Amino acid sequence: MVNRNRPWHIEQHGIDVIPVEERHGRPGEMFWVWFGANLGILGVIYGVILVAYGLNFWQSVLAMGLGLASFGLVGAFTVAGRDGGAPMMMLSRVVFGTRGNVVVAFLSWLSLVGWETIAVITASWAGAGLWNQVTGQVTPVWGQVTIIGVVVGVTVALGLFGQATLVVMQKVFSALFGVLTLVIALWLVPGTHWAWIQNAKNGPWLTGFVPAWSFIVAGTGLSWTNAAADYSRYVSPRVPGRRLFWAALGGGALPLAGLIGIGIFVGTRDPGLAAAANPILALGQLVPRFLAVPYLITVVGGLVAEADLSLYSSGLALLALDLPWRRERTVLLDALLMMLGALYVVVWAHNFYAVFESFILLLGVGLAAWSGVFGADQMMYGRTRGYPAARMTPGPFAPRVRWEAVVGFGLGTVLGLMVTASPLFTGPWAGGIFLHSSLELVVAGVGAAVIYIAGSLTRRMTKPVNKTGENVWNE
Repeated sequence: MVNRNRPWHIEQHGIDVIPVEERHGRPGEMFWVWFGANLGILGVIYGVILVAYGLNFWQSVLAMGLGLASFGLVGAFTVAGRDGGAPMMMLSRVVFGTRGNVVVAFLSWLSLVGWETIAVITASWAGAGLWNQVTGQVTPVWGQVTIIGVVVGVTVALGLFGQATLVVMQKVFSALFGVLTLVIALWLVPGTHWAWIQNAKNGPWLTGFVPAWSFIVAGTGLSWTNAAADYSRYVSPRVPGRRLFWAALGGGALPLAGLIGIGIFVGTRDPGLAAAANPILALGQLVPRFLAVPYLITVVGGLVAEADLSLYSSGLALLALDLPWRRERTVLLDALLMMLGALYVVVWAHNFYAVFESFILLLGVGLAAWSGVFGADQMMYGRTRGYPAARMTPGPFAPRVRWEAVVGFGLGTVLGLMVTASPLFTGPWAGGIFLHSSLELVVAGVGAAVIYIAGSLTRRMTKPVNKTGENVWNE
């Protein structure tokens, strides 16, 4: 059979299950996919933010380590992609039902389009800084439009080619921007306030450490869970799940561990950096002038390496809504929305950025609840039932709605929103440690998982189960 997924050729598969004979992926490919996606200089800002929570050095390191463990979810869902050979939102149909999954797929699509737009906006601001460094002038409107067009153009080209090209380019991005990031990051370390590292006392554990940990969870591994299987669906089913798990976890966590660690050192000299209106450009003020241009190029490159994955996955999520399009058309539609959104914020509505970002973060509460349900289902039924293709498309073997999953997702989302504090919405319980944190995502995910497990166990006692240990839904 002809391989329909080759680098620099437009990928022919959409949301269909990849035939076993076309699955040639290896764990190393997944390592570089996630390494490149998490190599952005924004990781340094995360480290500064940990210090801004009032933590000392060792508390900051501990919060970083426990937060990056959230890439374990990416690793687990990557294994699910190998098992099912289908994109993440198609595997989700097995858990939620072919109709029960509609809301989840829509949320995933909206969130991915939102985050890729934010990446383009941030890259355009960095590009404007680059323009200023090179020309000595403020970027004109036509220059801003040009920068956005270039960033979107590169992102769209990679998204159109598809999975095989993305795997190759993420490795290239890792090598190219990894070296630049390392040089710039190491330049920032000598200004560290070493006396603070030795003498600083513990910060508050409940109101400082816990919110800081939740911030790292939300901004790293948890934010990628709804795209994890999109890249591993081409991995050979003969690849051991353990190797695949550690490849994805290590690929995502290792670059961020280095970047956040350096950010902790930087935070000792200027913890106020975290509160800057544009922390990326503020961080650039700490590097010497001869490194300013490489710094801004690194920022833009890291954001493109993040946006290209989001664009590819958003197209697949849109197809999971049963849109009768080819994959390339969904990529072009999402690219149009991404460009219009970036132009609107950068050229016209500068004050809209904070509102837009808050809206995307609110969507994250629902996706955290989805992650909790999917993870719990994988733990209970992943080894026995797997992700059969017959349960991804409407038919006699595919339940329309799995109510345990839908109810768990809905109630978990409500629990998360109850403790959410944002400019757009504040829940009735959003006080204390829930202020200025991302704990609402943890509450939503854990709550949804517990509710789903309880519902599944209850159904086991009241309905027959099949040989996989799962309830017989269609009886």
